[in-house]
Amino acid sequence: MFPNAVRPAHRQGLVLALALALAAFGAQAENVLNFDQALRLAQGRSRQIPAQEAATTAAREMAVAAAQLPDPTLKAGIDNLPINGPDQFSLSRDFMTQRSIGLAQEFTRADKRKARAARFDREAEAAQAGSALALANLQRDTAIAWLDRHYQERLREVLSSQRDEARLQIDAAEAAYRGGKGAQADVFAARTAVAQIDDRIAQAERQVATAKIQLARWVGDTATQPLGAPPATDAVRLSSADLETRLAHHPQIAVMVKQEEMAEADVQFARANRKADWSAELMFSQRGPAYSNMVSVNLSIPLQWDRKNRQDRELAAKLATAEQMRAQREEASREHVAEALAMLEEWQSNRERLKHYDASLIPLAADRTRATLAAYRGGTAILSAVLDARRTEIDVRMERVRLEMETARLWAQLTYLIPADHDVATLNP
Repeated sequence: MFPNAVRPAHRQGLVLALALALAAFGAQAENVLNFDQALRLAQGRSRQIPAQEAATTAAREMAVAAAQLPDPTLKAGIDNLPINGPDQFSLSRDFMTQRSIGLAQEFTRADKRKARAARFDREAEAAQAGSALALANLQRDTAIAWLDRHYQERLREVLSSQRDEARLQIDAAEAAYRGGKGAQADVFAARTAVAQIDDRIAQAERQVATAKIQLARWVGDTATQPLGAPPATDAVRLSSADLETRLAHHPQIAVMVKQEEMAEADVQFARANRKADWSAELMFSQRGPAYSNMVSVNLSIPLQWDRKNRQDRELAAKLATAEQMRAQREEASREHVAEALAMLEEWQSNRERLKHYDASLIPLAADRTRATLAAYRGGTAILSAVLDARRTEIDVRMERVRLEMETARLWAQLTYLIPADHDVATLNP
């Protein structure tokens, strides 16, 4: 009655097939390793970041301890105990024998304790800056590993697609040979071309396997899952106009700034150490019942009789170290700016080259292959010309993917110079 209508049983079958297909697609999607997911997994698996956090905690705990006075010292002893004669080893018969117990305390100067605590505070801040540096390096290395695997698989796909077309050339050469229009050497040449592509595919497979191993270093077993879509690499978060200002927040520079502050804290401690601390001691001495008990009070002050060769030399050494840290930080800042500018220029140049590949080189190589193949089929070209054109097209397409991979690596290095959660400008050239 309704020839185009779907029968109820068929409709149910279609619905069931569609549901199964959607479920399979959903299961496959869950097993895809996306770029952002790889970054999160790497951060969750990292032990370097917890190590830096532990170092921060350790330094802060030491800062509290360094600000305290030294522990008091409990003293006990026996003075003037006879060892011969009628009072031998007696604790009470000789008037000079006394049993003593006392308490000694070193009073470290407040400015010295403050300087020592400040030094550990700077160390904690340096460890915290090191955590940001570890995160930036982690994000950069994970991004590069993910992108390397993605583009190695792209290279393999280019070779696989060209191999399928090259195999058709074998069929054409064999047909021409059987029809008396071609030489047997053409058949061997076509097979050789396919064998060469197979060898390049085997090499690409090894590179893909290596890329998976490198990615597994950061994300674990999920490195073998299919990859999701690559991130957009046509914009970076840095511009040449304010690059120096932005890189002032680079984690490695921040670490060096904190190391410089640590050296300055050492200077302050050495300066405070030029003034001596003093100690006090209270001692109670008990003698025999026929004699009076005694109390002793002692004060101790170190004599800095050679300050110019000890304390002053120590201060001069700390000042020189602080100057060293300052100079190294300034030099590292210049180096980072120069490296970032070079990477930025190379990234922009590579993007222009990619446009040239897409607009000119790849279309020209493909047109040459098609034209040569048409001429060969028309009997006006030899097979070697077709194989040469196809090799050229493969090389051009491979170079394009390699250039895109290099550009993506530069993008990752520029993007994760500073951890992704920092607020930086976006450049869209």
